[in-house]
Amino acid sequence: MRTSLLCAFLLILTMLASTGCAPKMKLFGEPAPLQQYTLRGEGDEKVLLINIRGVIDSTPRQGWLSSRPGMVQQIVTRLEAARSDKDIRALLLVIDTPGGGVTASDIIHHEILRYKQDTGNKVVALFMDVAASGGYYIATAADGIVAHPATVTGSIGTVFIRPQVSGLMDKIGVEAVVTKSGSLKDMGSPFRKGTDEEQALFQTMIDSMNMQFQTLVRQSRNLTPAQADLIADARILTARQAEEAGLVDRIGYMEDALRMVESKAGITSPRVIAYRETSYPNDSVYNNMEAKGGESAALINISLAEYLAVPRTGFYYLWAPEYAR
Repeated sequence: MRTSLLCAFLLILTMLASTGCAPKMKLFGEPAPLQQYTLRGEGDEKVLLINIRGVIDSTPRQGWLSSRPGMVQQIVTRLEAARSDKDIRALLLVIDTPGGGVTASDIIHHEILRYKQDTGNKVVALFMDVAASGGYYIATAADGIVAHPATVTGSIGTVFIRPQVSGLMDKIGVEAVVTKSGSLKDMGSPFRKGTDEEQALFQTMIDSMNMQFQTLVRQSRNLTPAQADLIADARILTARQAEEAGLVDRIGYMEDALRMVESKAGITSPRVIAYRETSYPNDSVYNNMEAKGGESAALINISLAEYLAVPRTGFYYLWAPEYAR
């Protein structure tokens, strides 16, 4: 049955490709090398567009037929490629993410700052649907932030997420037996309820990570005490509220973000480029496929955990209302 379904699926893909209705794609093997594609303009000076889309992590995307690099590797690879092109004068980060892992968010933020230091280039961030938590953390590395009028942002805080299956195990009569070296060796275990001591320890860790986040935002955005107090509870904000709170510089669209790039970088009518693994007919600055691994078709490369937005146990800069209790 599975073989028949796979054969039928591959036949459909072949038919779509033969009619020119499907993008180029690789069903097996490693992704193709990055190539530079022009999305807009014809000038010699370039602006590199980088999409930051989806949950931020460093874990490779495991699909049915292939695996792809995680977001951290994808972003760092593009930054390294940009270093070797002296015509690239600025970066435009198009951010559409609810956030993600604490470490992954911090690495991307650090690598963007390192790129700016090495090249002297400017960076502008454009917020799309959601630019929350870890997405905002990354944006603090930018020299300017534009939010789409419908953007949801904020959620400047830290959360520890872990599954809890002890109740289910009790119902089905299953027990996990643990032999441990210390009383806290299995703290955070999904197989039993946490103790007050464990909760206090987790809270201390969260407070420490959150202090780093809050301090970064206050300093990078030069927030007033009143503005800092507003975001201290990790609330989400509309674009207008974020502008009033000092979290974004202006509300606008892609054109406004590109004008800010030109102003920050001191350039005129630059060529907007992207690094992709494949070409797309009628490509544009709104094509975000590069962040998902280029030619990978969602039906082929889908990860069940990613589709269901089920994070691994860990600390996150993530707006995740589905896990609220």
